[in-house]
Amino acid sequence: MAARAEPPTLPAADELHSSVADNFSLTRGGPLYRLQLRLGVAEEERIRVMRRALGVVLVTWLPLLLLSAAQGLAFGKHIPIPFVQDFAVNVRFLIALPLLILSEVVIDSRLRITVNYFLKSGLVKEADLPSFEAVIEKVTRLRDRVLPEMVILVVAYLPSLSVHSSEILMSSVSSWHLAQTPSGETLSYAGWWFGLISVPFYRFLLLRWVWRMFLWASFLWRVSKLNLVLIPTNPDMAAGIGFLSEAQLRFGLIAFSCGAVVAGQLGNAITYEGATVGGLKFTIIAYCLGATLVLAAPLLLLAPRLLAVKKRGLLEYGVLATGYTRTFDAKWVHGRPPEGETPLGSSDIQSLADLANSFAIVRGMRVVPIDKGTLIGLATAAALPMAPVLILGTPADQLITVLKLLA
Repeated sequence: MAARAEPPTLPAADELHSSVADNFSLTRGGPLYRLQLRLGVAEEERIRVMRRALGVVLVTWLPLLLLSAAQGLAFGKHIPIPFVQDFAVNVRFLIALPLLILSEVVIDSRLRITVNYFLKSGLVKEADLPSFEAVIEKVTRLRDRVLPEMVILVVAYLPSLSVHSSEILMSSVSSWHLAQTPSGETLSYAGWWFGLISVPFYRFLLLRWVWRMFLWASFLWRVSKLNLVLIPTNPDMAAGIGFLSEAQLRFGLIAFSCGAVVAGQLGNAITYEGATVGGLKFTIIAYCLGATLVLAAPLLLLAPRLLAVKKRGLLEYGVLATGYTRTFDAKWVHGRPPEGETPLGSSDIQSLADLANSFAIVRGMRVVPIDKGTLIGLATAAALPMAPVLILGTPADQLITVLKLLA
């Protein structure tokens, strides 16, 4: 996706600065982060983040491979789904899970820039800076509380109380989860590790992103209550806060990660249970639409404030337009213009056009600071992992026909 240009900023002399805003972070806090600090693995340098991502692969995926291989469940054709041929488990722990960690740097750095832009753009006046910092500090205190992560941990483990539960969309095909014993089928060593360690680990990291989304939504809601300098004629068509749309686009990484998990499940259903793309299309569409709406939802919290700004702008600019057009009409239509002055080249005509353009901006102002490009970007991030599924589930002759048409 092509990067969009940043909105113009005020001269440096007019910018506000805040160390509180400079240190804004949704990821650098909470019990797990403090534990990582003690272990020396919580720094944001890319190499350390990559080590953390590699670490979760070693904890969640590698034991599954070794344990399933030890029981003869990793390879071969004697079971319907050997471990190495299970799309769902390999995609989840080799792609989706590391991406949840790698996303921290990308998303958090962008949100920090976004928070600072409230100051750089002049949206927050100097007199309101303490209130703005108080909002950040409130969100930071919420981030650092122990209870939310403890609740997330419990919720992540609750489904594992029944480690025999089947994967979504996989109901009847046995796999490496199960091992043959003299008394029949029982949960394999890898199946136990999968249910008690690997899956809860994934759920925890995913639910923690849900918590961070809540924190970001809380920040936006609280900021919307401040006395922001919102101008209805701002050319971003969102009273000056259109830059939030670009920040929200970064959450597309989470949509891609979750989409990869869904795609892995669908791949298994097509390969091992005979499902078809036609039968699963509603699942694909529902996920893409749902992910897009969920990730864009925090910006809806700004709608009441922007709606009030738009109503006020329509009233104020309407009064201005009425007064100016009355004067223009009296001078150029029903009156006699000054000696030697003609409409051609008159600044009155240009001013009337400028006023009309300003009023059109107010009338077209969005009451939610999200543009079409961001919605398309989020939907694309959610849909991209589905491409291999569509290829896998499309008959070869149809696929060749499509490729010929594209060529």
